[in-house]
Amino acid sequence: MDFPHLFSPLRINRVTTKNRIVATPTGDFFEDKALGGAGIVITGHAIVEPGRSSYASPDEPDAFFKYEVEDTRRRVLKAHQAGAKASLEIFHGGLHARVKDFARGPSSFVREDGVEVRGMSEADMAEVLELWGRTARNARDLGFDMVFLHFGHGWLPAQFLSPRTNFRTDEYGGSLENRARFPLAILQAVRAAVGPDFPVDMRISAVEWMENSISFEDTLAFIRLAEPYIDTVQISAGVDIGIEGNVHLATTNFEEHMPNVPWAARVKAEVQIPVSVVGAIMTPDEAENLIASGVVDMVALGRPLIADPEWPRKAQEGRADEIVPCIRCLQCYHISTNRRNVGCSVNPRFWNEEFVPRQLTITPRPRRTVVVGGGPGGITAALTAAQRGHEVVLLEREDVLGGQLQYVAREHYKQDIKAYLDYLLRQIANSKVDVRTGVAATPEAVRELAPDALVIAVGATEVVPPIVGLGQPHVMTGNEAILREDELGDRVVVVGAGSIGTEIGLELARLRGKDVTLVDIGTTYAPQGNSLYREALRQKIEDTPTLGFRLGRRCLRIEAGAVVVADADGVEEALPADHVVVSVGMRARDDLARSFYGITPETVVVGDCVRPRIIMDAVFEGHTYAMNL
Repeated sequence: MDFPHLFSPLRINRVTTKNRIVATPTGDFFEDKALGGAGIVITGHAIVEPGRSSYASPDEPDAFFKYEVEDTRRRVLKAHQAGAKASLEIFHGGLHARVKDFARGPSSFVREDGVEVRGMSEADMAEVLELWGRTARNARDLGFDMVFLHFGHGWLPAQFLSPRTNFRTDEYGGSLENRARFPLAILQAVRAAVGPDFPVDMRISAVEWMENSISFEDTLAFIRLAEPYIDTVQISAGVDIGIEGNVHLATTNFEEHMPNVPWAARVKAEVQIPVSVVGAIMTPDEAENLIASGVVDMVALGRPLIADPEWPRKAQEGRADEIVPCIRCLQCYHISTNRRNVGCSVNPRFWNEEFVPRQLTITPRPRRTVVVGGGPGGITAALTAAQRGHEVVLLEREDVLGGQLQYVAREHYKQDIKAYLDYLLRQIANSKVDVRTGVAATPEAVRELAPDALVIAVGATEVVPPIVGLGQPHVMTGNEAILREDELGDRVVVVGAGSIGTEIGLELARLRGKDVTLVDIGTTYAPQGNSLYREALRQKIEDTPTLGFRLGRRCLRIEAGAVVVADADGVEEALPADHVVVSVGMRARDDLARSFYGITPETVVVGDCVRPRIIMDAVFEGHTYAMNL
């Protein structure tokens, strides 16, 4: 076995798990994760107090209400069908809950949305304690194997623990002993309700990454106080409500893998119960090393199991190279996308389970399919079509596959994109697709291939604006700069502060020690990025003193040693530059795409040649077209 420690059993109170992998409650659909081989599947959540604890709606029902309980029971069955242990997150939103009247919290105030938050009296606490216990007992009685108490991410128990939200002056505020009093009472109530033999898990944030929040030393001390009442603890970080801390709850490409491991290791050294850790544990090698070295007892996987629910099974069967890597784009996270265009860049089924099947079917009528373009959309279409039994020819004008990914993957902060590109290249190399690189497809050449179906995925090209001085040897496009980064001088001006230009500038300044100035006619850098990507980017930028901006400026001309820009009033400024990088966006190759119409009626255009967009759109379009071909 490739990962013997990862796939060893673990005893947690009366329950034995088949492996050390916990599927976290990311997204409401968890059945794929159970079928994919996780040892523990947290099957979504149950609110503690209907009407006053949901983060989604004041009308969210009690999971054990008589008209809901059968659906809740099916959560257990869906987890059990593949041998996973079924856990249930028990949750109270506290001061952040969606309510119709008032919210509960440690301290009284009025929220920005006008909702009153009432500091809890001891009578309130007694009522809520009974509800926590009742919910846990209902979970036990309905057949769940364990419960998962959410004490992290800024929800009600964490609100009492953190001085950021607890301003009380009585015996429930001030010192850690006082701030821990109510959270410990919750644990005592749950343990009394479920008995000594039922496994109780607890998630907690090591730190919240917010101003005036709880210290790790206090978190560690609380875990030691909690240990008599719980059977295992999961270490996370950050908060859900508060964008500065939210990007440390679900990390972006700007953070290293496994950021919470140092805290989890400290906890492991201090307690006698099993410890799990969540947060950007991306590969089976990373997970195996954590467990083999004794740093933790279990790994909790969120987004990696969104990207590929089969992650555990593939690793167990010696197929780790077939795991689809998560690229940490955060499109799967409703907060980052403002609940619009939620999905997974690399797993088209996520969020679309009702119409994108888990397993592909073999086509009853194989068709000769030509795919023009070897970016992510084209590769995905080719792979899916080939898996369904179609005869596929893939034409790519470059000598290598990848499209724009081949450039992006070279950037320092894109290690996860590189892993995804490497995955695509492995898959295509091991497929039956007839790959022809270095072939500039023309309508005539494609017609000679006599396709029954044609996928046009010719992508987009860099925009080159009509700037005076553009043709000088020290001026290059964004893609050229990525390839020739070693040649750049000490002073660099990047014209264009979109996502690509800003990341190029950040890398040059932060990792290469360049003095970089980003120029853009707009007033915001990386405006096309989702909210959490932009926040993580902001935190890096503010920690990079040699990176500056001239926003709201128009580039007038490029001179031998300077870039001349002007503000809205026409005031000019010369920015010193040894090299100039022009990265003002991408333009769809729509004319080229249109030239292929008329060869066969079964023709579809996917990806950036429709219009420049995100990876998710190209992969979804390529996969779903081919799955229905």
